Amino acid sequence: MRKSRFTEEQMVAMLREADRTSVAEVARKHKVSEQTIYTWRQKFGAMDPADVKRLRALEAENTKLKRMLAEREMAIDTLKEINRRKW
Repeated sequence: MRKSRFTEEQMVAMLREADRTSVAEVARKHKVSEQTIYTWRQKFGAMDPADVKRLRALEAENTKLKRMLAEREMAIDTLKEINRRKW
């Protein structure tokens, strides 16, 4: 997937700007299509730039916790496999 040239905070800031003025004007100013702004509106809705930062932090924390859980499950499976063997 192609990386956007705008950060999520910038996208939300443009959306807030589009709320005050017309979408077409904001699209021309930032050199994006109107459809792009409508797509961002679907994705970010009523978020503020601070909300996006918080969302990104929560997603990173969630990823870290999932990785820790997967490692723990692997360790448990390994111990169970060792205990199944007869010495």
